[in-house]
Amino acid sequence: MVAPVIVVVEDETSLRRDMVEYLRSCGFDALGARNGQELDEHAAVKPVSLVILDVNLPGEDGFKIASRLRENRDLGVIMVTARGSTVDRVVGLEIGADAYLVKPVEMRELEAQVKALLRRLESSEAKPAQAAPSAPAEEAGEEGRWALDATEWSLTSPAGVRISLTSMEMKLASLLAAQARQPATRDQISMALYSRRWNPEDRSIDTVVGRLRHKIEAAIGGTAPLKSVHGVGYVFSAQVRVL
Repeated sequence: MVAPVIVVVEDETSLRRDMVEYLRSCGFDALGARNGQELDEHAAVKPVSLVILDVNLPGEDGFKIASRLRENRDLGVIMVTARGSTVDRVVGLEIGADAYLVKPVEMRELEAQVKALLRRLESSEAKPAQAAPSAPAEEAGEEGRWALDATEWSLTSPAGVRISLTSMEMKLASLLAAQARQPATRDQISMALYSRRWNPEDRSIDTVVGRLRHKIEAAIGGTAPLKSVHGVGYVFSAQVRVL
């Protein structure tokens, strides 16, 4: 079995070396990179499964790299930084980071995050084990339903396409699923995502919704049932089972 490739992007040499050596001792194919350019060079040679990304990098910072990775690649992103403010965490998660750790990072905690994220990614790539050609009459009510898995952080279409979700996307999907096809207000969404009331000048909700809609449509090759309700907020217009 080929070990997952993990790239640690960290400009502090000793920390980068320690993290790479620890991950290698855990059985991963870990590589070090000082910046985004070296990360791209590694990715050009072998497929990267997960990136551990420092925020405070010289030149292209971690936020910009994470945003670029989300536009071009479907891989795991764990952001690591000395900054501990809520704003930095929110920004990191909004642009698509799957996890956010604050320095000094306990290596065992990093290992746990890496393993959990890789499990979610592997689950999202796996095809459904069985696909019955037709549903029995008593199961007809399940047809057309989406499924939201709170353990694996994934959303599965009625056709069996599984979509891996980030932390922010999972919070949004959970709220909309709980609304039972009724619109969630922007205040409700803001409280669920950021634990604060909605500010009309804040476009972060639209960013998260837009990213989730784009991810769904790219996966299913059609229109996502994630709709805007003018003057209210957003609604997931299809039936959803929460697993």
